[in-house]
Amino acid sequence: MIIFHGSDVAVKIPEILPANRLLDFGEGFYATSLYEQAERWALRVCQRNKSLQKIITTYEFDLHEAEKKLTILKYNAPDSEWLRFVTACRSGRETGFKYDIVMGPVANDNVYATVQLFETGLLSEAEAIIRLKTERICDQILFYTIESLKYCGYIKHEIRDIN
Repeated sequence: MIIFHGSDVAVKIPEILPANRLLDFGEGFYATSLYEQAERWALRVCQRNKSLQKIITTYEFDLHEAEKKLTILKYNAPDSEWLRFVTACRSGRETGFKYDIVMGPVANDNVYATVQLFETGLLSEAEAIIRLKTERICDQILFYTIESLKYCGYIKHEIRDIN
């Protein structure tokens, strides 16, 4: 499976780095199967770091072998379990420590607004799920352990100006 990582640096050897903010699935190395999603992530990193070039790194992810040897949590859609997991991770109550890899939808800005309304009690879980199903959902893959990164092999990287 081909996956992508967006940043302002080429990441030939992925690492598990501490996050400076609470993320959908916790700390780890994030990738996606969607080039456009990686490009959006790269742009955000560039804006945060005031960088002039976004870099999309491409990897081969051996999901088949990883599934045989690792503990993987997969969410196929933004359902109630996913909503509770993302809410717990983004609030710091969940870390994902029991998994090597977590895969599932991305809580982009629109999706995260729904997550926040659910978290504050302004939307019920059922209402939040209905709203989430109307959003264009991208995917993300979190490599949480060093062992999981062994299944992620560098292919190439592309450098693009941010204009």
